[in-house]
Amino acid sequence: MAIIKGSEGTVHVGTNAIAEIRSYSLEETGDTLETSTMGTTARTYVPSLTSWSGSVDVYLDETDSTGQGALTAGSQVTINVYPEATGTNNTPASGDVKYTGTAIVTSVSKNASFDGLVEASISLQGTGALTSTTV
Repeated sequence: MAIIKGSEGTVHVGTNAIAEIRSYSLEETGDTLETSTMGTTARTYVPSLTSWSGSVDVYLDETDSTGQGALTAGSQVTINVYPEATGTNNTPASGDVKYTGTAIVTSVSKNASFDGLVEASISLQGTGALTSTTV
């Protein structure tokens, strides 16, 4: 089993890397429809629609116009998540897995404390399928 370090990951808006990423998350869910009928003693289900959502937490970088700057509330973007980016300059290498999907930015939250850095948290709602391919 290959183990991937979290520090190897990167997230791109289209082909543009997002700067100063602290963490990211992706969640895929699948709905179910109940098919139980009278007289059964256990509930039964069939799969239905799937969906996905995610978030990216960053140190705020006002100069990153094509990464962080493209992630404004209400915008629709193509997100590429590379859990393992081991190529030159932390770019995806041949054989690495990537997750791709179209997402709507649902919120951008900025926060700071007197003894810390300014951070931002970007929430994403997928629209359509999240696909997994190999680079």
